[in-house]
Order: sequence, then structure tokens, then C-alpha cells
Amino acid sequence: MKVLDRKKMIAVNGALLALLAASLLACALIGPVAIDLKRALADFFSPDAEILFRARLPRVLLGAAIGGGMAACGVVLQAMLRNPLACPQMLGVSGGASLGGILGMIFFPHWLLPLAGGLLGEVSWVPLAAFLGALLSMGLVYRLALFHGRLHPYHLLLTGVIFNSFVAALIMFLNSIVDFYQAQGLLFWLMGNLSTRAYPTVAFIAAYIAAGFLWLWSHGLRFNLITLGEEAALQLGVEVASVERQAFVATSLMIGAMVSVSGMIGFVGLMVPHVMRLLVGSDHRLLLPASFLAGAIFLCWADTLARVLLAPAELPVGIVTAFFGGPFFIYLLYREGRRLPV
Repeated sequence: MKVLDRKKMIAVNGALLALLAASLLACALIGPVAIDLKRALADFFSPDAEILFRARLPRVLLGAAIGGGMAACGVVLQAMLRNPLACPQMLGVSGGASLGGILGMIFFPHWLLPLAGGLLGEVSWVPLAAFLGALLSMGLVYRLALFHGRLHPYHLLLTGVIFNSFVAALIMFLNSIVDFYQAQGLLFWLMGNLSTRAYPTVAFIAAYIAAGFLWLWSHGLRFNLITLGEEAALQLGVEVASVERQAFVATSLMIGAMVSVSGMIGFVGLMVPHVMRLLVGSDHRLLLPASFLAGAIFLCWADTLARVLLAPAELPVGIVTAFFGGPFFIYLLYREGRRLPV
């Protein structure tokens, strides 16, 4: 195994971190309504400050956290499943989270808890319902993919795809029996949005994603060995079955938390890892942090496009990511197909 190049690690991640900081500032200032940054900083009760600190900044921060988390999960799933087309949405956990969130929106639509008299926003019970749905689906998919005490990547992937299809049918049924206004809200949430404005929610999700990412990053060397093949990894002392189980649980919990507040935002975990793998190589000790930062940058700008393209109307950010991700998926499928033996 090649020794990690620390100079390359610092240079790549330093450049991406600087680009992320610039993107956070730019995306917070860009919007359908122009704001004066000096006035916003001078008077926290001015309209400019209201727009910047209550509407845009928490949304941009949430987009960065979720974009980074999705990209990191994509890197690990592609390594664990030995499938270049694997992405977070394939596990089935996102489908369970979506179903839980929709049930929460239908049955508890007005359960909001104001924070600090409303100054910090409101916390909804919908994310909690979505997270519970993710936990239940994670347990079910994990159990169905477990044979003789071992987690089989092929069965895990197939179970996740089938479970998502079943959940999609349930969601369509629920969408057909609710009233028009509820159906519109459910559809908008399903396509992905980052409209939450509660700083405590953003902080909790960011801390949760950061904890999961740090665990994945600490196992970067093991992921490198697993990509060499199960037999080679076992000979080098890696407990492949144990690492796969832990990685599945960690990524599932991260995906459940992210979907619970943002809905279904696809393709981030598919595109970003491939692009960064081409740029920085396949060493997961470098690929994981680089993909995390690049995913954060990508989703920040995708959400900014969603806010300004049809202003004053707003697109779900999932539409923007799908616009880029759909052609990219077709390209990957074509590339992998050409590698198959005739």
C-alpha cells in the first residue's frame, strides 16, 4: 500500500476548503433579492440581516453539510459494494426516510416548536418521523441482506433497490389520497429542498454528519485494502465482514439523517466521488475528505441555482442535481458497459 503523500493531502484539501469558504459566502449573498452585507452586519434587525442570517445562511450551511455527507457516503458505498454505480439512494434507507417524512407531513403537519421566541426558527417533527423511518428501513434491509451471519454486497444492493421500489408505490398511494395542497407539499419535499431555517436543526445535522464522516475517514486504509479484493484484504488482516457491517450502519444512519431534513436529493453521492477519483486518485484517505468538501461546494451552488433560476419561484434542488446527474449516470453506464468482455 502506497504511503500517503501528506503534502498532496494538505494542498488538495486546503484548496477545496478555501473554495468552500468562498462558496459559502457567495451563495449566502446571491439571491433574488439583493442585500447589502455592510448593512446586514451593522444592524442585525435590518431587512438585509433578516434575509442573510435567517433565510439564506442556515440554508447554505445545511446544503454544505448534506452535500458533503452524500458524497462521502457515495465514496464508501462504491468501495464496499464494488460497484461504480452505487450511490446513497440505492440502499433503501432513503426510501424509508421519505416514507416516514411523508407520514409525518400528513398526520402532524402543524407540529412546530418555536425556538427562542421564533428568532432561531422552528423545529418540525417531520425530520424526526423521517429519521425513524430510516432506522426501521435500515434494520429491515440489513436483515434481508444477511445470510449465515455475513452481509453480502450483491444482496444488499438488490434488496435496497427493491425496497425503494416498494416504498415508492406506497408514497404514490399516499399522494393520491391526500388533498391537493398536501400533495403539492409532499411532491416538493420528495424532490429535495433545503428550506429549513432553524439553526439548532442545522447544527445537529452537521454534527451528526461530521461524526459519521470522521468514522469513515478513520477507516480509509481498510477501504483501500477491501477494494483490492476480499481475499487480499483478509490476508492483510482486515476483518472484511465486520468493516462492511459497520460501514453500512454508519452510512445508513448518515443518509437517514440527511434525507430527514432535505428530502430526496439524488446524484450527489454518485457524481462527486467519480470526479474526485479522477482528480486526486483512489486512496480513500485522501478521496474521502476531498469528496466531502467537493460535495459541499457542489450542493451549495446547486441550491443557489434552484433559488435564482426561476425567481421569485423556487425549484427543488433535487431537480438541479438530477439535471447534472442524469447524463453523468448514462455516461458511467456506457463506460462500464464498454469494459465488459464481448
